[in-house]
Amino acid sequence: MSSTKSRVAVGFIVVGVLTVVFGTVLTFVGPLIIDDQIVKNTVIDPNNELTYTMWKDVPVPFYMSVYFYNVLNPMEILKGEKPMVEQRGPYVYRKRIQKDNITFHENFTVSYREYRSYYFEPSMSVGTESDVVTIPNMLVLGAAVMMENLPYAVRLMISATFKTFKEGPFLTKTVGELMWGYDSGLVDFLNKYLPGMLPSSGKFGLFAEFNNSNTGLFNIFTGKDNIRNVHKVDSWNGLTELSYWRTPQCNKINGTAGQMWPPFMTKETTLPFYSPDACRSLELVYQRPGVMKGIPLYRYVAPKTMFANGTDYEPNEGFCPCRQSGLLNVSSCRQNSPVFISHPHFFNADPVLLDYVHGLSPNEEEHGLFIDIHPQTGVPLNVSIRLQLNLYMKKVSGITETGKISEVIMPMLWFEESGYIDGPILTTFHTNLVILPAVMEFMQYGFIAMGLATIIIASLLHRRFRRNKNRLPHIDCNHKHFH
Repeated sequence: MSSTKSRVAVGFIVVGVLTVVFGTVLTFVGPLIIDDQIVKNTVIDPNNELTYTMWKDVPVPFYMSVYFYNVLNPMEILKGEKPMVEQRGPYVYRKRIQKDNITFHENFTVSYREYRSYYFEPSMSVGTESDVVTIPNMLVLGAAVMMENLPYAVRLMISATFKTFKEGPFLTKTVGELMWGYDSGLVDFLNKYLPGMLPSSGKFGLFAEFNNSNTGLFNIFTGKDNIRNVHKVDSWNGLTELSYWRTPQCNKINGTAGQMWPPFMTKETTLPFYSPDACRSLELVYQRPGVMKGIPLYRYVAPKTMFANGTDYEPNEGFCPCRQSGLLNVSSCRQNSPVFISHPHFFNADPVLLDYVHGLSPNEEEHGLFIDIHPQTGVPLNVSIRLQLNLYMKKVSGITETGKISEVIMPMLWFEESGYIDGPILTTFHTNLVILPAVMEFMQYGFIAMGLATIIIASLLHRRFRRNKNRLPHIDCNHKHFH
């Protein structure tokens, strides 16, 4: 009987060993299975229901919040005094993004155009689109700087044209008009006699080109041949490099289209992306780890060098002519108008810029840009891209509208494009990429622990049975004792 028990115990030891082996194999194979699933799901392929829908229609709620710098002392500015501004807003718009003309190509790329449209969200805004604000008149003050090297007589003629169309140095208009366009006799005149001078025909608005428009023809890698290339831009509008800047490095179209990145990121990985609105590639760097609703993430932020000038950061020399650090001169891709991009409130910029304007107070919490990304899949969970639009203003002789304006980089508005994964997408994401790997990990260690426990218990029982067998009384059957 005990030998049977002993055999059963040995059987259990074997089962235990096999369970440990299975658990150990699972520790190596498990991550490979998960990685394989990630690769399958992150390739741009219409058969990947979840990620393809996320990429194609971006079902995440996306918002654009706009803050205007209302000019408080326009008359004093014309006398050469320091501008005073107050921030107004946010005026919040729901952004709808949709990819169209999607075409897959033989060389593992897919081309598309991305259309965007904006809808005002009164409940999220502080104020309405009929709020009235005063900002510098880009058509007048921007044109003045552009024309300062033309003959004096031409400048006088331009000034007379401004007066004919009643265009002054500052505009007091509703938020809706400034955003999406207002009727201007000057704009009509310029479009008729100098076609191509202005970015848009018809009404003149700061975001007129944004609404119901597309960001150009993107051609990106699907990742089918190499997952490390997924979402990377192959060409934009048929170009593999730009011509706006002065060095090949600055003209490169680097990284992705700015919505998703290749999977399997480490803390050394950077987030490069091409922004048609900034007319250049930008690159974010790792800042810290974090968690959003149970999902692990890496936070990426703009390095201080992003808008540094060529003196402070040599590789940026190609983006010059530069002014102070913290400003990107985008005149070369904005019809030569003296427009500069920066972080809001001149965050991370040369502090001297704050001395030229009253009413700014930068801080990282409100004005820094960031992307929170799930490092294993390269899918952003929470995004906040914040940029400011500035106009370079100065006195230009012959154009009397400029009065005695002191030379200044004048903030006009800043905007934030933000969105985060929520609802059913977040649930699916959480299940597939957090719960399943955790269950798998629990299983592999569970098998090892169960196996070890089985081996230990079975070994102890086996020893006990052996000991009991040795202790059984010995009966001599051959020795018979008769009386």
